Amino acid sequence: MPMKKSVPAENPDAYIAALTDWQRRYVHALRSTVVGAAPLREVIKWGHLVYFSNGPVLLIRAEEKRILFGFWRGQRLRDIEPRLKPGGKYEMATLELVEQTALERETVAALVRKAVALNASLGDPTEIASTGIKGADRDISPAQAATDTTKA
Repeated sequence: MPMKKSVPAENPDAYIAALTDWQRRYVHALRSTVVGAAPLREVIKWGHLVYFSNGPVLLIRAEEKRILFGFWRGQRLRDIEPRLKPGGKYEMATLELVEQTALERETVAALVRKAVALNASLGDPTEIASTGIKGADRDISPAQAATDTTKA
């Protein structure tokens, strides 16, 4: 589903203020739960809300008819929320939300806490610090990195 082209919001409050109806309510509730669950740095990046703790942790992206709630290490979070759909780089997985999608606040908080803990223990998901390989989307040891011929 393509996103509507628009001028990016200047800050997270402006991002939410630009939304309407159910999306404003849903994104506001998500944001409140996310920022209350763990210490995160919140920014507008790539035109939507992105949260960082030792690298990117999660995103909230409102599109025309849905909201994407995605986690850089989301494939490791499916035990908490099995509806997370794997896709993309860095173990990314997203949950597609529409107006009637039920999502418990405690589930959101548990996802955030575990995602932050994963970044704390494994490092920035977009960079394997111990090997210096940027953009790696899987865990590899320094020894494997030395012999790995795949592009990062």
